[in-house]
This record gives sequence, structure tokens and C-alpha cells, in this order.
Amino acid sequence: MRGEAARSILRPMSWVETQSPSFTARHDDADAGAAADLLSDLETFRAELAELFPRTPGDVTVVIHPRPLALALAQPWLPLARTFVAPASRRYMAGWFSRHEIHVLAPGALEERASPVEGSRDALMLSPLHEYAHLVVGLNNPALPPPMNPGSFRRYLRWAWLCEGAAAHFSGQTQHLRAAVVRRLHEGDQPSFPPAARDAPLLGGSVFDLLEDEKGPRACAALASRLDSGGARRALEGAFGTDLFELEREWRRLIGAERRVRRHLREV
Repeated sequence: MRGEAARSILRPMSWVETQSPSFTARHDDADAGAAADLLSDLETFRAELAELFPRTPGDVTVVIHPRPLALALAQPWLPLARTFVAPASRRYMAGWFSRHEIHVLAPGALEERASPVEGSRDALMLSPLHEYAHLVVGLNNPALPPPMNPGSFRRYLRWAWLCEGAAAHFSGQTQHLRAAVVRRLHEGDQPSFPPAARDAPLLGGSVFDLLEDEKGPRACAALASRLDSGGARRALEGAFGTDLFELEREWRRLIGAERRVRRHLREV
């Protein structure tokens, strides 16, 4: 088995391209069908985001990697970013982005990455949309990456709740992360508000979901498109129109309610 695994890792890829009006996918020839489906989803997603953001990038290359090692070697900022997040969040960092590219895992690799937790597979399968959302946020918010460099990486970590939260929210991942959030709350310490970098991939999207419920999707796009010089507190108070204390209480009620429901279901 070890020999077969080694041969699989070292096997030369037959790179081919699949194109759509706004995207070009580079992938193994075995993933041609999956690449065509992905580009169709990305075209639809781009049209949806164009209704909320002034600019949505086209001419984007989508590199589909068959194995996590290939992804990490191609995008070394990704393994670095993973070191700053909690283990429960690392699973969902399954792709990365640069100025004109997104790098993602092939569907089979995403399936293998999923945990038995409810929603894990569904959340991971939305990873390509998550990475394209990063490009949209960065294009409309020049203070955020891409491009990625030491300065923009530091801002990414400082504003991880916004970067990862916006990407999870707009890609639709947040609804599939609820069971993982419940596990995080049950097994870990009390999360900070807004979520720190260690929790941003799991909990950042819930901030945007709460904002959409109260103010609508355009408020979410506005929050994602600007870094307030006053920091997270002023950004959130301005977006929600309330003080941070009340907002934090409402947010903790939201994520805490999911935990209580899950505990009740286990007891029934």
C-alpha cells in the first residue's frame, strides 16, 4: 500500500484546460467533467456577486489539485495560514488564492478531507466558491489580499473574521458548518468576538449571517469592502448600527442556541 501511495503522489499529471467565459481551469484530464461543472458554478456565483459588489474579477485561472500536498506546494501561504488557526478550523482551509488564480482540491480530495460531522462534506465542496469570494473581497477592498505579501498577510490575520467570514458567508458554507461550530463550542474555550484568526474559518461567517438577517446582503458586501481605521469595533458598530456589547450578546445567543439545540437532541 505504501508503494502504491508513493507512486500515486509521484505520478506525472496530464494537465489539460477547460474554459468558460470568465474562468480557465487547469486540471488532470481525469477531472475534466468535474472542472466543467465547477466553472458553471463559478459563472453563476460571479453573476450573483456582481449584484452586490461593484467589481467581480474575470479571466481567473482555477487550478484543480488532485492531492493536498500539491496544493500546499503550489500555495505556500496556505500551510502558513493554517498554523494560526485551531485544528477544528484547518480542515476547511482547503484552497487558496492569488491575484488572478484560485487553487482548489479536486472533488475526490475534498470528499476524503470531510469529517463524519454533519455538513462537513457540503461545506468543503463549496471551497472553490469560498476562494473566488476572497478574490472579490480583495478586489473591492484593496487593503486586503491578494496580492499576498508580509504586510497583507498581517492584515489578513488581523481581519481574519472579515476575510474568512465574508468568504464563508457569500459561498454559502456557513449553514453547513453549524455542527462543526457546535463541536468547537463543546470542546474548546469561549471564542472571542469578533472571532480571532484561530476561529475565523468556522465562526466568521456567523457574523455576516447575523448582519444579513438584520440589514440585508448589501450591508454584508459593504462591511467586506472596507477596513475601518477604527478597527473591528467601529466597523461592526457601524455596520449593525448598535454598540458592540449588544451585538456580541446577540451573536453569542445565535451560536449558543445551536449548541443547546444539539444537546437537547442528544438527550431525547
